[in-house]
Amino acid sequence: MRILITGSSGFVGTNFIKLSPDQDIVTIDLLTISYFEIDFNGFDSVLHLAALVHQMKGAPEEQYFKVNRDLAFEVAKRAKEQGVKQFVLMSTAKVYGESTANGGYWNEESECFPTDPYGKSKLEAERLIRTLEDENFKVATVRSPLVYGAGVKANMLSLIRLVDRFPLLPLGNIQNERSIVYIGNLVALLNNIIEQQVSGVFIAGDRSPLSTTQMIRFIASGMGKRVFLFALPGFVLAVIRKLRPSIIDRLYGSLVLDNSNTNRVLDFTPPYSSEEGLHEMVDWYKTRNWM
Repeated sequence: MRILITGSSGFVGTNFIKLSPDQDIVTIDLLTISYFEIDFNGFDSVLHLAALVHQMKGAPEEQYFKVNRDLAFEVAKRAKEQGVKQFVLMSTAKVYGESTANGGYWNEESECFPTDPYGKSKLEAERLIRTLEDENFKVATVRSPLVYGAGVKANMLSLIRLVDRFPLLPLGNIQNERSIVYIGNLVALLNNIIEQQVSGVFIAGDRSPLSTTQMIRFIASGMGKRVFLFALPGFVLAVIRKLRPSIIDRLYGSLVLDNSNTNRVLDFTPPYSSEEGLHEMVDWYKTRNWM
């Protein structure tokens, strides 16, 4: 397949290129070239990864919609005009919301109630780009939970550092469920979607969700460390939830995506287990100098 990728310098883009040696890939940097200058002729698919994600220092809400919705739509429209057969939009689990109730889950048909500008702008991009679809131009949307692997940053890197530095952690017996996706599984899914030239909404994910406690145990196992976990009393959790609710949501909340229908439709099985993915990520971490 001949594939044009936007946002190729990001975590997903660099790994897609590295793990897809058999694909004919051309990269475009939308920071240095305007969408109307791109020559889309001869490409089978466009993989649109360029996006404005959550900014720690904040960003104007309109900027999220300018980049994630408006720019994505213009790229898709020009790709269609120049004969591209398929447009693959990388989206996010945040189009659904922030968390699922205990025992609950989201799938491809679930209603979407995004709460932040990132999720809202991605959902509007999905809906707008889908209006371009016809028999000659297929649109595939991939909704992904947290992506992890070698080179990961943000929350997952913080969790690894926590396990590395503290042999005693108050994170035992957490009964939540979190869907995550190893970068090797995500790249395999994207390649499957492109090779089959399919359209529709697809959900990325590992074979099953994990609890925070399970993730910590897998990370500790990969490091060869013994970590002692204990559960915090309920009244302590209540105080922390009042003072720092975002921390409790990340560590104790659930976010479950059901990717069984995606896997069935595509005849796809994620090739790596979460344990394999987490160990590979830890192996990378151990080669870095974090001083």
